[in-house]
Amino acid sequence: MGTLFTQETLVFLEENRLKNDKEWFEANRGKYNNVVLAPLISLVEELTPTLLDIDSQLLCAPKVNGTISRIWRDSRFSKDKSIFRDMMWCMFVRKKNVGLREFFFVVSPQEFFYGCGYYSASPASMESLRRLILAGDKGFKAALAAYESQNTFRIDGDMYKRSRHPEAADNLKPWLDRKSICFLHNSTDFGLLYSEGLADRVAQGYKTLAPIYDFLLKAESSVNA
Repeated sequence: MGTLFTQETLVFLEENRLKNDKEWFEANRGKYNNVVLAPLISLVEELTPTLLDIDSQLLCAPKVNGTISRIWRDSRFSKDKSIFRDMMWCMFVRKKNVGLREFFFVVSPQEFFYGCGYYSASPASMESLRRLILAGDKGFKAALAAYESQNTFRIDGDMYKRSRHPEAADNLKPWLDRKSICFLHNSTDFGLLYSEGLADRVAQGYKTLAPIYDFLLKAESSVNA
């Protein structure tokens, strides 16, 4: 087993954000490396075999600006000018582009969550997804079956105010009526977060979501078809 998350991880993330001071961070960079970055690197390394089994083209580099986020914020286009964020994440995509479907894991002082989907899907991606759903695509049927057979992940993403397809079956509308789509599990089970079983639990969740990921991949490949 690699380095585990501990309560110190969450305390550091919160304190660093509150201090909001580059000098304080540099003075405590060693602690950041030990209690924040090292557990994230270990988690990526443990999840990599499962992720590559799902999709051999996923990027799984266990480093900052690889699969692991920076702790510094880009505040150029934000009203919040804080220097540091209080959350960190791992993002597994085929190429570095925030608009593509991904597997993810996020940790913050308040909670952790993981799943797959889009951070912000393009209109073209969602329209491709809708076309496949309405055509009765086999990949979608597998994705729907995977989703409806579990109770760990919930479907999420901004909805249109009015249904795009009011005539569709009720279980299809949560897929059809979104501007973006993802499937996630939120947790405040910090005992799990700090345990050796975390990577196995997340990996099992990714396996559950694999048919959904495959469908999103198919929809994305059909965007320009």
